[in-house]
Amino acid sequence: MPTISFASSKGGAGKSTSAVLLATELAERGTTVTIIDADPNQPVSRWSKKPGVPNGLTVVANATEETLIDSIDEAAQKTAFVIIDLEGTANIMVAQAMSRSDLVIIPTKGSELDAIEAVKVIKFVARQEKAYQKKIPFSVLFTQTNPAVRPRTLKSLESDMLLQGIPLFDVAIHERDAYRAIFSYGGSLSGLNTSAVGGIPAATGNAKKFVAEVVALLKKQQSAEEARVA
Repeated sequence: MPTISFASSKGGAGKSTSAVLLATELAERGTTVTIIDADPNQPVSRWSKKPGVPNGLTVVANATEETLIDSIDEAAQKTAFVIIDLEGTANIMVAQAMSRSDLVIIPTKGSELDAIEAVKVIKFVARQEKAYQKKIPFSVLFTQTNPAVRPRTLKSLESDMLLQGIPLFDVAIHERDAYRAIFSYGGSLSGLNTSAVGGIPAATGNAKKFVAEVVALLKKQQSAEEARVA
């Protein structure tokens, strides 16, 4: 079953938000999902203690260097998707998760400083590929973007990364109050109160496009692997 890691060396990049959006949208499709919270701050675990967690979604808290691999393998046997919210430090636990990942998603905000941090994660992925002697697919996800305007700085960063051969998501996770609200109130976008939180339909549409692109990437990789084996 697909294992997806979210990795960022910089706090506030939208790592946990993106992981929860992916997990909740998949679970609400009727798919079973496990999120492993390997972030010392435990943002996903705190979210999971609030009401409204979708059926079929399991959260494994307090993952450690000693337990992570077993947690990943056990979750992969029980659920269709395994999602890992990693800590920001490049360490053994992050390396372990990447070695088990079918896709590493690297969230970053659209600034030069954030992009530099994203490149650090990409270089770390490359080192793990050498260490484990396996290809580790990854893609950069721009987050907290303006849904109405794409600044020149963001366009420039996208162009620079593409010129370097860095894979990017076509979709970006926009800046939306609804995304913050799910961590405040719990649950998923579909469970938010429209009278208390604005912009839910737009946020939901954005999240669904993100999930669709993740699923498409995984299917493309599976097809390529099957063709290679054949």
